Amino acid sequence: MPTPKKLLIIGCGDIGQRTARLAMQSGWQASGLVRSAESGQKLLEQNIKTIEANLLDPAVLPILDLHGSSLLYLAPPPGGGVTDPKVRNLCSAIQPGKEPDKIIYISTSGVYGDCQGARVTEATSPNPQTARARRRFDAETVFGQFSEQRNVPLVILRVTGIYGPHRFPLHRLLERHPVLCDAEASFTNRIHADDLARICLKALEAGNDGEIFNVSDGQESTMTEYFNLLADTFGLPRPPQVSLAEARNCMTPLMLSYFQESRRMDNRKLLERFGIKLLYPTLAAGLKASLADMLLENPYFFRDVLGKE
Repeated sequence: MPTPKKLLIIGCGDIGQRTARLAMQSGWQASGLVRSAESGQKLLEQNIKTIEANLLDPAVLPILDLHGSSLLYLAPPPGGGVTDPKVRNLCSAIQPGKEPDKIIYISTSGVYGDCQGARVTEATSPNPQTARARRRFDAETVFGQFSEQRNVPLVILRVTGIYGPHRFPLHRLLERHPVLCDAEASFTNRIHADDLARICLKALEAGNDGEIFNVSDGQESTMTEYFNLLADTFGLPRPPQVSLAEARNCMTPLMLSYFQESRRMDNRKLLERFGIKLLYPTLAAGLKASLADMLLENPYFFRDVLGKE
């Protein structure tokens, strides 16, 4: 029998576990780096091997031998600042000569900054404007330097907003948080969790060194349209709408930043290069499927979570 391909996932949460399951179905041997024994147990229950380590503490971070493995990096940067020390610590912990066969880094479309509704391709220059986007771009840069210095192929996926079962801001609808009025609403982009996992696996299998991909379903819509359709799908009242001037007084700076950045992500390179047909190319289809999955898991979801009969 051929030796199974090995995959180490750092940040093995929802998307990591979805990708691991798909990879194992395709013959990969999957492992996840976790911070605690409790997190490791959840992976072991899915036959995902574990490595326990804290990327923020290089003193206890083991020297890593990743020779013969591919690395999928999904861990978010820590809060604060404009750099990602986790990625720096990881690269320092990889022994010379023991580098992975390939690195897939999951970045964010936020590195493009506010494009005022313009269409964004992979040729668009990064212009990160928020601290969280600068942290992601810093990680891209560090991995890029590691890739060049250690001759390791690197593929970067610039991912838009991820949604799927249990990944919805329903509390904002229940608490009646406002959104921007239709006339001032910004363009936003998203991808279903199942499609993202399939794309991660495809990048592992077929991505080439230096490639960057915009990861989005390609549907053009606004943040306000997203919240309205989310409310309709879950049978909740649509959120109240406010002007941008009013939003500055009633939204948190973080939420306001999401509403103010506007771009339309072009996903044609992703679809053409990988030959992927998305399971959920529209938000409506993805929301319907997500709700069905949540009801299958808990038939009393509307009563237990939304307080509806």
